[in-house]
Amino acid sequence: MGEVVVILKIMPESPEVDIKKLQEEIKAKIPGIEDMKVEPIGFGLSAIKIAMITQDEEGAGDKVEALFSKIAGIERVEIETLNRML
Repeated sequence: MGEVVVILKIMPESPEVDIKKLQEEIKAKIPGIEDMKVEPIGFGLSAIKIAMITQDEEGAGDKVEALFSKIAGIERVEIETLNRML
């Protein structure tokens, strides 16, 4: 078994969600985060772009999405890239 690099886009529920607070909560609850940045979307809404490393196992993408779905203030999680590390 190896590791997988996952790039995610986290969409908050609304522009009123405190992005800084959401970032802190994600860092505290989700292991393996390597990089996190805020990406403006429009109309006052911003997304959080995350690069993380997780174990290479079947259904890794679904498991990662499930971790984020348990955090309040997140509307949607989009996996942009999922690559096995060499």
